[in-house]
Amino acid sequence: MIKAFASNFIPSESKHRLHLCTFFIALFLGAGVYFIASEFITKEIFRWEVFYSARNVKSSTCKNRCRPPGSESLPEGIISKTSNFEFQPLWGSTLQNRKPKVSKNLLAIAVGIKQRHVVSKIIEKFPQDDFDVILFHYDGVVDEWRDFAWSSRALHVSALNQTKWWFAKRFLHPDIVAEYNYIFLWDEDLGVEYFDPKRYVSILKEEGLEISQPALDPINSKVHQPLTARKTGSKVHRRFYNFKGTGRCYANSTAPPCTGWVEMMAPVFSRAAWRCTWYMIQNDLIHAWGLDRQLGYCAQGDRTKKVGVVDAEYIVHLGLPTLGASHDNVLSSDASTLSWRKDSSNFNGSEPKVDNRVKVRIQSSIEMQIFKDRWTNAAKKDRCWIDPYL
Repeated sequence: MIKAFASNFIPSESKHRLHLCTFFIALFLGAGVYFIASEFITKEIFRWEVFYSARNVKSSTCKNRCRPPGSESLPEGIISKTSNFEFQPLWGSTLQNRKPKVSKNLLAIAVGIKQRHVVSKIIEKFPQDDFDVILFHYDGVVDEWRDFAWSSRALHVSALNQTKWWFAKRFLHPDIVAEYNYIFLWDEDLGVEYFDPKRYVSILKEEGLEISQPALDPINSKVHQPLTARKTGSKVHRRFYNFKGTGRCYANSTAPPCTGWVEMMAPVFSRAAWRCTWYMIQNDLIHAWGLDRQLGYCAQGDRTKKVGVVDAEYIVHLGLPTLGASHDNVLSSDASTLSWRKDSSNFNGSEPKVDNRVKVRIQSSIEMQIFKDRWTNAAKKDRCWIDPYL
């Protein structure tokens, strides 16, 4: 019986040992798997924590970067924020051997073919190395300007019966002209015999003028305002005095037209002043009457100091009727004679000989009142804006 018991006990003990061995092996393997999985999970969690942490830091940093609207999906280094009117070759580009970019200015003039000789004299005064030129053709005539040697270096834009302010709003966006130091936005009826553009720009820098114009010769100019008349022996003036009659101006006067004001025929803007002015030009008010009295808000500081008239470099206002005028009136090729003649040539055979100057002036006055009303309403509605001159 003892033998029987022993024979029955031995297999049971072996089975128990086998189960116990199997348990320890399973436990060991489970522990190994746990530690390996734990290590992997820990590393993955750490990696994602680092990733999200870096992403959050990058996101926080990027939120503070000022980027042009619409460029968010592009890497910053590929973004070209500005442009200019410099011509580029169709082939043979010398990008590798390109010389350092020369700082330039821009001359923009609204022109008609009848005043081509006056315009040519203006452009010939502006050296090519220092100025790019863009002509706004309000009469639609472009090809006839090819006779002038400088025509091929100028950019020509044509639109019938539009003003220089209409052109400027559409073709002189601040980002397009951001590379130019100064923008000369001139009329076509200006005599420049006594004007040197390079010396003029140097005076602007010396005097810190953001908005300016050359003084007008009070003797030979057809039309001029008291503030813009040339003062003999002066380099620059910023105000004028009037102690009698209406529109009196004293030393403590701070508003246009006593100070902080230029006329609209030959204004010159710094890059920063033009960016502000462009936003103020109304898209649908093309004559821009009334804009001159508000230019001081774009002077990048005190308008009594940053806006001025340059006496040392002055011009003559010839006073030619242009937009809306009869098409058979033209100044003789010698602009200094101020003589009128009938021009028998007609660049557009069907061009009517009519004079709508009166209608143009009426429309200009209407637009001036609209602009005044818009300014007043905008100032009232903008609770965050503070008028620095009140």
